[in-house]
Amino acid sequence: MAEQFKFELVSPAKILFSDSAVSVVLPGSEGEMTVMGNHSPLISTLKPGVITVSTANGATDRFVVYGGVADIKPDVCTVLAEAAVHRDQIDMEDIAKRVEDARKAVASAESDQHRFDAEALLANLSHLEHTLKN
Repeated sequence: MAEQFKFELVSPAKILFSDSAVSVVLPGSEGEMTVMGNHSPLISTLKPGVITVSTANGATDRFVVYGGVADIKPDVCTVLAEAAVHRDQIDMEDIAKRVEDARKAVASAESDQHRFDAEALLANLSHLEHTLKN
């Protein structure tokens, strides 16, 4: 049996999850990563995506995040999300608006770096939108 660890998902509005987990899949800025008990210490930024939490009783819970940071230690993983919502409460119109705002940011970028950042955000949000529709 996989070793349990404490997982907390905190948004500016509220604590969305605070309980034991056996694994958590995070949308890391460099790619998806799975956190399990006794994970090596790590701090990672997160891109827009879905967090999947698996608990010891076999339940799975999903949350949509729009970025943030994960602080991972052997016995606890804390995600401080820029914004987050439970998968069942997702507003597809909100995601569509975020995609449109990212498109505008690409079009109005004043430097190559701003354009690069806006294009990366647009790609991540478009992927998230597509994932949630299917």
